[in-house]
Amino acid sequence: MCGICGVVRFDGRPVGSAEVERVAEAMRHRGPDDGGVHVDGLVGLGHRRLSIIDLSPLGHQPMANEDRTVWIAFNGEIYNFQELRPGLEARGHVFRSRTDTEVILHLYEDEGPRCVERLRGMFAFAVWDARDRSLFLARDRVGKKPLFYCHRESSFAFASELAALMADPEIPRRVDPVAIHHYLTYQSVPAPFTAYRGVQKLPPGHWLRLRDGRVELRRYWDLRFTPKPPADTPARREALVEELRERARQAVRLRLVSDVPLGALLSGGVDSGGVVALMAAASGTPVRTFSVGFEEKEYDELAQARLVASRYRTVHEEFTLKPDMVEALPVLVEHFGEPFADPAAIPLYFITRLAREHVTVALCGDGGDEGFAGYHRHRLAALLGGFDWVPRGLSRGLFRLLAALPHAPTSRSPLWVAKRFFQTLSLPPEVRNLRFFGHFDEAGKRALYTPEYAAALGGADTDDLVRQRFAQTDAEDLLDAILYTDLHTYLPDTLLPKVDITSMANSLEMRSPLLDHELLEFAARLPPDLKLRGRASKVALKEAFRPLLPPEILARPKMGFGVPLDRWFRGPLRELVHDTLLGPRARARGWFRPEAVQALLEDHQAGRWQGQYQIHNLLMLELWHRRFIDP
Repeated sequence: MCGICGVVRFDGRPVGSAEVERVAEAMRHRGPDDGGVHVDGLVGLGHRRLSIIDLSPLGHQPMANEDRTVWIAFNGEIYNFQELRPGLEARGHVFRSRTDTEVILHLYEDEGPRCVERLRGMFAFAVWDARDRSLFLARDRVGKKPLFYCHRESSFAFASELAALMADPEIPRRVDPVAIHHYLTYQSVPAPFTAYRGVQKLPPGHWLRLRDGRVELRRYWDLRFTPKPPADTPARREALVEELRERARQAVRLRLVSDVPLGALLSGGVDSGGVVALMAAASGTPVRTFSVGFEEKEYDELAQARLVASRYRTVHEEFTLKPDMVEALPVLVEHFGEPFADPAAIPLYFITRLAREHVTVALCGDGGDEGFAGYHRHRLAALLGGFDWVPRGLSRGLFRLLAALPHAPTSRSPLWVAKRFFQTLSLPPEVRNLRFFGHFDEAGKRALYTPEYAAALGGADTDDLVRQRFAQTDAEDLLDAILYTDLHTYLPDTLLPKVDITSMANSLEMRSPLLDHELLEFAARLPPDLKLRGRASKVALKEAFRPLLPPEILARPKMGFGVPLDRWFRGPLRELVHDTLLGPRARARGWFRPEAVQALLEDHQAGRWQGQYQIHNLLMLELWHRRFIDP
């Protein structure tokens, strides 16, 4: 795992190695083992290396082909590079290293942009082709590896991390109000937006080619949910489960190739437990596992993690998170480079720091919920879908009627529950799903904004982002359409950046077998009732892992990677939150009405509303602004 960066100029000024090194140095944590710069007139590439495969100096980057006309800077791991190499050698390519980087380089020489379709793994890479003076950027199918860029009249610059890219003093730090508008709902800034005007994310499953100052952007992969295989008999359904188990086994085995120590993050859930079980079966030595817990028992899964660790006799390490560890928030703000409000980043930062003391690579269970319908909101969406015969106009009318009745503003009130039910039912299914995982809804944002900030948005509608995704899928079932949307919004915009940034802040490479694109393609085509059946979620995945896991793990309801922010914000962190969000610096921005922010804090403090996620959202936004925008 590494960090890449680069710049191409159009104004005739040659690129200096120092300006490329400045950006690369800002990502030293992504690659503490080695660094390099290649400068050629108007072009510069930079690289920081975390050595995983072929630890020798032959893996140094940027790396050139045989005649030094094509150069690459690569971040990621290609798991099928050993299969691809013989064919390249047969076509006359001479290899100097054992790296997957050199395989991509020669594959690009032969196949150009179509090379990405041959790669199995996680990647973000840049190729400078001196033969036609073009820059080629590509990002993996689901977005495990990040890539940011800024295209201006005078230059084009890119980097693996936003904070590193903004180390370029020529890129202006101008806040994009529309991106912040979306962030308040999504808890992260969705691609292709970033928090800065003029700076973008390369979307997952896309490549970009820059030639003569012009950008060509293309999508090379999408997830398809049809056609479905036959599953009309118990034998056929069992065969699908068997195939799923074998595909998961293969995805794990591919991710065990490493020249450095390797382990796994282990929660008390099915996904990480199944990955550890498959690792143990494929490994000749005990697996090293790492778990995080909380003093608040309702959030703690250490006991369940120990069941799997004991069954497979792993070398197990644990870490308990306490409220004073939110001192890591400024560190997270620094590394994300833009507002990011998934509170699970806090424990993930600490558990990856613990893991890095023992290993350089760790596997995890990410992707099980998105690929196989593991969230509570997936069941809720299916339940509410059964009421879609009720006209939305009637639902809206009943909501307004209930909203006019006096009742206590608490989620424990039956009247409040009824109001929320009809309010949610009045929404289209795609927007309904967004409400389930979003922080601020449109009404909540309108109540929060000052008139000046609302005017700056120009009518931007956050709900349009999920509407566009629903319109793109070939899914014929509501559940599949929701999973498609999750895999193109929540997963690449929130979950995967959380994993990448927190782990790379600690120079730890994370691998996600359940996000193997071939496994995801198989999962997408499974019949919906092999994902969700009544109250049972992740049906096929649990059946596939049933022989591997203790029954207690399979039977327990999903817990999620929760953080006790509700208690922390009412207790030890109350002062921090109030001082930050209601202080003169926050008020002076003119974005939010102070009385609306104060009401949110008071309602949470009094227990009238569980507003911890919205509070955390505003807190991370203010901390980011202080670090990157304020003079």
